[in-house]
Amino acid sequence: MSKILEDWEQKAQDKQKANKQFLAKLQTRRGKGVEKLLPELHEEAFSKIDCLECGNCCKTISPRFKGPDIRRISKHLGMKEGDFIETYLRLDSDEDYVVKFTPCPFLGADNYCGIYDVRPGDCANYPYTDSYDFFKRPKITYENSTVCPAVYYVLERLKESMKL
Repeated sequence: MSKILEDWEQKAQDKQKANKQFLAKLQTRRGKGVEKLLPELHEEAFSKIDCLECGNCCKTISPRFKGPDIRRISKHLGMKEGDFIETYLRLDSDEDYVVKFTPCPFLGADNYCGIYDVRPGDCANYPYTDSYDFFKRPKITYENSTVCPAVYYVLERLKESMKL
């Protein structure tokens, strides 16, 4: 295991303030090529991390279920959209549909997703460690650093690479 990932959850908690400041600095460094480091760091992180051993994202946070997600998933489950919403979703403070409870009702005991092939777009893109969204949404990235070891790993490697 990578030294960075040893006790990552505790380290992520301990470094919350520093990571928040680092992400704020990244906002001022746009156009300086930082985003070009992400695809390689993403691959590096996932060569060391197996999502099926973790599942923290599905156990603690909910994706947004957008209209196309709701249509696709309810069709896959053989449900009417209204029944799907009533059974599994609620509106959050941003008026987005999210799961009623965590862990996600589609997460199996083995950490496999029961709707993986039709999962919401947010799930397919999570944890955004290979896209510009990593920088574009610093608050979400900061919060995700305590949920996902890949986000924590990429942040730590970025700090090393940039010597900040």
